[in-house]
Amino acid sequence: MRFLRSLLLFIYFIVYTMPYATACFIAFPFMSATRRYWMAVGWCRSTLFVARYLNGIRYRIEGMENLPNGPAVLLSKHQSAWETLAFPALMPRPMCYVFKRELLFVPFFGWALGMLKMVHINRKEGKNAFTSVIRQGKQRMAEGAWVIMFPEGTRIPVGKQGKYKTGGPRFAIETGAPVVPIAHNAGHVWPRNSFIKYPGIVTVSIGKPIETTGLTPDEVNTRVEQWIEAEMRRIDPEAYRETDGAAAKAARI
Repeated sequence: MRFLRSLLLFIYFIVYTMPYATACFIAFPFMSATRRYWMAVGWCRSTLFVARYLNGIRYRIEGMENLPNGPAVLLSKHQSAWETLAFPALMPRPMCYVFKRELLFVPFFGWALGMLKMVHINRKEGKNAFTSVIRQGKQRMAEGAWVIMFPEGTRIPVGKQGKYKTGGPRFAIETGAPVVPIAHNAGHVWPRNSFIKYPGIVTVSIGKPIETTGLTPDEVNTRVEQWIEAEMRRIDPEAYRETDGAAAKAARI
């Protein structure tokens, strides 16, 4: 049954995404950047709705009151594709993702992405790439968007911890914005590299903003990592029991 429901979700993506993206291509030239964004978010909301009733994937959000009324850099745990499409639908402000420029060339998805105001990295620019990211990010935040990054850089298996990179903290310090740490356990319902989706409730926990003024990137990174990983163990203790037990055993040897 899970395979069949997952197959139906896959068919939904094929059947729904192409005409939706086509509609965006037609409408976007006649719309403001803000209206373009919310039209694109309609696809995300539709997908959450379909995943809820077709695959039994629900969610709850804790700490919504911690989101600041101003510029911010959101730094989130990354376990699956669920959070990538869910955050724009769940957050009250436009979300600005930082992504590789190569994604712009992905048919339909990348083309629509290119018509939205996001932050893209051209790695061919070398050392100048980060300067470009800061410039783009400042502009997006001045327009009212929040910038979001995944400090671990890639999707991490449930119960595991990746290396937290300092790109997000560096960006926040350069722009003078606070960082907001986010933990979630979406990997249980939408595992990375898995065709099968599983029913369950995703808990999204939003931490209090961490001011970056006067801190180094390493200091901000440490605070973000400590909060996210501690919160992961609170919302998903079973997933970390084996990992933490093995670490504790190794420390005693």
